[in-house]
Amino acid sequence: MTEVNTAPRVGGWTRFVTARPRLSLLVALVLTALAVLAGSGVADRLGAGGWEDPAAESTYATRALEREFPGSQPNLLLLVDAGDASVDTPAVAAEAERLTERLAGERGVTGVGSYWQSGAPALRAEDGHEALIAARITGDEKTAGETLERLASHYRGAHGPVDVSIGGPVAVRHEMQTVIQEDLTRAELIALPVTLVLLVMVFGSAVAALLPLGIGIVAILGTNAVLRGLTELTDVSVFAINLTTALGLGLAIDYALFIVRRFREELSTGAEPLTAIGTTLRTAGRTVLFSALTVAVSLAAMLVFPQYFLRSFAYAGIAVVLLAAAAALILLPAALMLLGHRVNALDLRRLFRRGQRPEPSEEEGGAWARTAALVMRRAPFFALGTTAVLVLLGLPFLGVRFGTADDRQLPSTSESHTVQQHIREGFPGSPGGGLEVLAEGRATEAQYGAYKQRIAALPDVLRVDGPLVKGDSAYFTVLPEGEAVDDPAQRLVGDLREVRAPFDTKVTGTAAVLVDSKNAIGERLPLAAVLITVVTLLLVFLLTGSVLIPIQAVVLNALSLTAMFGAVVWVFQDGHLSGLLGFTSPGSIETTLPVLMFCVAFGLSMDYGVFLLSRIKEEYDHTGDHDQAVRHGLARTGGLITAAAVILAVVMVAIGTSRVTNTKMLGLGIALAVLMDAMIVRSLLVPAVMRLTGRFTWWAPAPLRRFHERFGLSEGDAPQPAAGEAEPTRDKVGASAG
Repeated sequence: MTEVNTAPRVGGWTRFVTARPRLSLLVALVLTALAVLAGSGVADRLGAGGWEDPAAESTYATRALEREFPGSQPNLLLLVDAGDASVDTPAVAAEAERLTERLAGERGVTGVGSYWQSGAPALRAEDGHEALIAARITGDEKTAGETLERLASHYRGAHGPVDVSIGGPVAVRHEMQTVIQEDLTRAELIALPVTLVLLVMVFGSAVAALLPLGIGIVAILGTNAVLRGLTELTDVSVFAINLTTALGLGLAIDYALFIVRRFREELSTGAEPLTAIGTTLRTAGRTVLFSALTVAVSLAAMLVFPQYFLRSFAYAGIAVVLLAAAAALILLPAALMLLGHRVNALDLRRLFRRGQRPEPSEEEGGAWARTAALVMRRAPFFALGTTAVLVLLGLPFLGVRFGTADDRQLPSTSESHTVQQHIREGFPGSPGGGLEVLAEGRATEAQYGAYKQRIAALPDVLRVDGPLVKGDSAYFTVLPEGEAVDDPAQRLVGDLREVRAPFDTKVTGTAAVLVDSKNAIGERLPLAAVLITVVTLLLVFLLTGSVLIPIQAVVLNALSLTAMFGAVVWVFQDGHLSGLLGFTSPGSIETTLPVLMFCVAFGLSMDYGVFLLSRIKEEYDHTGDHDQAVRHGLARTGGLITAAAVILAVVMVAIGTSRVTNTKMLGLGIALAVLMDAMIVRSLLVPAVMRLTGRFTWWAPAPLRRFHERFGLSEGDAPQPAAGEAEPTRDKVGASAG
């Protein structure tokens, strides 16, 4: 029987990837070694910013002020603490002035000023014991970080009667990069051994368990090399390396799990290794290909946004997804060809039980088959109940408030966070949090004065300083009455941009950057949503040949993310569990984070959705029995999807142990999303909805059926009816693809 089936089961791709397995693995080893060399030091070349729109008014104004008035945009702050003395005492003032003059003479530093030079009230703490020296370190993020490292040890600490701490945006960014690199190393040390243990529990065989881990490592190292190359062409965010690790391990393990599991199933039926690989690639391999495409599309949607923070995740995500899929479809079959039946070697579970319990057969069903049967018997209850629960969990997101990433991303013990917290709590008017108005064009002193009066008359304005004039340019500093980025400050940005002036004006500052960032995301969000939706609908249609299933997939996937968004607001914005999780809540969510989390989590949800739908479609092509196909699909993939979700959640939780709040939010939020998707949506909601839609689930109009018959793909070959049997009367959607 095996000889009869061998010829049609071994196709061109199978012959290609199994022809010289040793050579394939040797080439992969060499390329991986080269990737290690190419990707070394990538973290040092990544930036810690990227939240602003480079084409926005605020970005233009910031760059112009940096160029013409460097003192208006300080990124380095020295907090001078006089202890019990006043900052105005002669000894303190003399030492502070010496430090100011010394800093002004440093290479790479410009725009140095201090309270002792200007007497500006905003630079003196209200209790009189602390004051600020402000300066600007020039150059890009990497150059500025190197300058800060060179200066920090010479200025930090005790200087006679004062003690100096270092803060400001450049210090926050530099410290964030350092913390992220340290946390990523710790996350990898946590995730790798725990993942290996879970894989051994899933497969039993230590040999089989090592294969997914190897694929993940190849994908991660390859992506690091890609990111290193991209840093020569564009800015890349340091946060992207966290996604590289998480998706590299998670998706590679997903794909390898699916392929190795199917290979072992085929071996258990008596197939030879080459035949088993051919069947595996034509079934699970196609699923992996479709899954990778859907995840890559979700991540590619972030390319439509101008912020390099979001674009960086698209770069890293697309690279790691494609590399994971390529490794799973090229290297893994070569390894399986060499291992053959030895893929089941070193079954560690035998140490804890007698004998080897076989996996539940299709007829036995097992717990997942019983779950599917129960859900389908009570389909309306499960469909409405799970939907209601998911909607309820998402309600906190209705109260989301958007803000900017600042020093509160760092742990409360970090120096730059401590300095900024002292400034927020002890200095008047939020120094560094004001708005700057750039005025371009020749104007008289009277015109500047009249414009200043119009600004001062606006609501929520505490004080207006300036103008400082240089040639045909000038700038004003406007301090809002409240917090730097609260709602009144954001409204003030719009009011300032509406004030009439006889010259061109541009507004920048923290609140202006936030307003422009929100506008940029809002303008491009519909395009990103359309891109994800249309391409996902097309890919799922090509896989299933159904009109309804792609719509169900998009809607149910989006619904599966509600718990994640609700939890993000309830925990990270409102501050619940902040003590347990060890972070400081800024009272808002960074504007780009929901977009990032949606794209990543939606892609991962589609990953699991494709796994389930492909197995359901394969069974439906064989039997034409809709209910049986749903039960069979859940029975054969429920445990696999759950195991994959748990492993990915472990990786994301390891990332979520980061001391940087955004990384913690990303890791823990996506961990929750994948668990909810695998355990609630795939296990309960999908089979319930498919039971309610019945055989109509597979309907497509005639033109689309013909399109799918020509271009579509489905898992496996539709079997020929045995002698004496009638061929099923249903449409064999996609059968020609086998």
